[in-house]
Amino acid sequence: MLTAAVLGLVAVALVAAWLGLQRRVIYPQPQRPEPPQLPVGTKRVWLGRDQNVEAWFLAPAASSPFPVVMFMHGNGELIDDHADVLELTGEGLGVLLVEYPGYGRSGGRPNERSITAGVVAAFDYLRAQPQVDAERIVAYGRSIGGAAACALAAVRPVAALVLESSFTRLADLMPRFVPRALMLDRFDNLAVVADGDSPVLVLHGERDSVIPYAHGEALARAAGTTPVRMACGHNDCPTPLRDVVRFLREHGILTRT
Repeated sequence: MLTAAVLGLVAVALVAAWLGLQRRVIYPQPQRPEPPQLPVGTKRVWLGRDQNVEAWFLAPAASSPFPVVMFMHGNGELIDDHADVLELTGEGLGVLLVEYPGYGRSGGRPNERSITAGVVAAFDYLRAQPQVDAERIVAYGRSIGGAAACALAAVRPVAALVLESSFTRLADLMPRFVPRALMLDRFDNLAVVADGDSPVLVLHGERDSVIPYAHGEALARAAGTTPVRMACGHNDCPTPLRDVVRFLREHGILTRT
């Protein structure tokens, strides 16, 4: 009986530790109190019910209304690290870089619910802008940003979905000995892709050891398409802007100006 009691206490302790630590592992929450010098013309906006989630918006020189790409980054990054995505404005696209709660200079704490609320607020902000074509808002997510993009696509009519180096389900990345019932956040990208009707572009590094290439294959298969195989791993991939532009043109979301 003593042994069973001890094992029970150990099991309880392990469950409590996992419940307490998992979000720290999934969301490292890098901080950077001071914002960098924003590119000329970029507008810094605050989103959410408490107006405490940061985003950067840059409009193109193209005439209104124009399409917009919403970009959501990886779990160990900040919007500060992806100013290169703003180069899409040269193609006639607006760009909104969306931060996560608890990251950088944003308030709150990151979890599936708060991140979803943040990207929904970002989408609704864009839809309210008179120069934005609300029918051509694209959700583009990298790594865990793909989960944020899918969470948005599940509740808002995005024109297209771009998933770079993302996963099928958050639970699929966990070791087999971790019970799925103990996952606080689920992020089921595969279900969203399979149930959606928006065009999907899947890009994945063939040498990705963080989120294996098989995840990209499964997502593309669910979307009825073929993944774009990138010659890289997970964190060393050049931002595939050309592939994104080509995809948006193929589906009529971006037209030549």
